[in-house]
Amino acid sequence: MLENKSNRPKHILILRLSALGDVAMTVPIVLALRQQYPDLKISILSREFFRPFFNEIPEIIFHPIDPEYLNSGLSGLYKLFRKLSEYDIDAVADLHDVLRTKVLKNLFKASRIHNASIDKGRADRKKLVALSKKKLKPIKSIFQRHSDVCSSLGLPIDLSNVKLFRQKEISAEVVEITGNKNSKWIGIAPFATYKTKVYPLNKMEQVIKGLEKKGHQIFLFGGGKKETESLDKISSSFKNCVNIAGRLSFQHELELISNLDLMVSMDSGNGHMAALFGVPVITLWGNTHPYAGFVPFGQPLENSITADLNQYPFIPTSIYGNKIIPGYEDCMQSIESNTIVQKINRLLEAG
Repeated sequence: MLENKSNRPKHILILRLSALGDVAMTVPIVLALRQQYPDLKISILSREFFRPFFNEIPEIIFHPIDPEYLNSGLSGLYKLFRKLSEYDIDAVADLHDVLRTKVLKNLFKASRIHNASIDKGRADRKKLVALSKKKLKPIKSIFQRHSDVCSSLGLPIDLSNVKLFRQKEISAEVVEITGNKNSKWIGIAPFATYKTKVYPLNKMEQVIKGLEKKGHQIFLFGGGKKETESLDKISSSFKNCVNIAGRLSFQHELELISNLDLMVSMDSGNGHMAALFGVPVITLWGNTHPYAGFVPFGQPLENSITADLNQYPFIPTSIYGNKIIPGYEDCMQSIESNTIVQKINRLLEAG
């Protein structure tokens, strides 16, 4: 670690290329660096689509990745390195640790630029998903792992004192779809990358039915043709339910999320997006588990609702949800819709 203050980096490059939820989880770290090291130059290397995450952080240099660099193999990455080398970068934080970022990191290392990579804690994760001698206890969170990278570069940060994004003003484009706010606004993002992380849609409809009885306005979030079609079908069955999927730009979607009173999300990106604005987030967990370290930033563990561990004692069977064991395909069915509705009502009443 660079202990001496005079040796602290003056310009750090943060590498996190994808995906949406993972990039969202880097934002609290960037906020902490900006707030706790005001003189530090911070550059972010990621995809253009994710630029809105960083637009409101002062003096952030966002470097969108030209697809040409990614599609040209090693020669493309070398060209990207040469482009980035035009800046006075003196530290590289690899928060992704995949082949492409490793190549970039090593190129900087060869130029004697300090660098550090995230420790993904594979040994701890392996123990957590083991089917025998399982020890169900929390492992280090992804945010702490990001923080460790910064510390190893001489930039220790305090994650307990990060000022999150403020609520955004809603633009006319969003109001045209949402209408004016006359009740509690609840976001529901019922999908995730893997099936075992998706709450059954028929049971989610029961959740919506219970919320409508309270007069709440519900907004459904998702993406892709099949998801949009499913959400259209659900929203058409309820008076106070609007499908947002495919109707707003990413920037406008963030505006809406910032104005929610609560978000219900799977173990997926929408929960992490809502958490950036301090919106209460209820997360639903299937064959993954909050102990793996992916609870949205600043959200209490009690806002996580897991599948029935008595019925499914081997949970978590996977860190990311991509590994399924026989008999656990429908573990999400064990979460009762009324349990979710009651949790939502309690949080709204407490707020």
